Amino acid sequence: MKRRQWNRQSGQGMTEYVIVVALVAVAAIAVYQSFGQVIRGQTAAMAKELAGEDGSEYSRMAQGAAESAAAQAAAKSLKSFTGNAEGQ
Repeated sequence: MKRRQWNRQSGQGMTEYVIVVALVAVAAIAVYQSFGQVIRGQTAAMAKELAGEDGSEYSRMAQGAAESAAAQAAAKSLKSFTGNAEGQ
């Protein structure tokens, strides 16, 4: 009887672990896509540097994407959020 109960609890622990790992993976994908070009550029620069090549081009590309994202974020306000508030 105790052996059956232990097996059931072991299965429950594994299921919880799989759910947590899946949630972390989904969150990582969401963060990677939301930060877009900045992370892609930084990742490419790191990969180039680890390979022994020059990654400065990708680093500059990531910096440009970060500046562009900052400018877009600064331009957003509650007035311009819907995009048609100017005409009213």
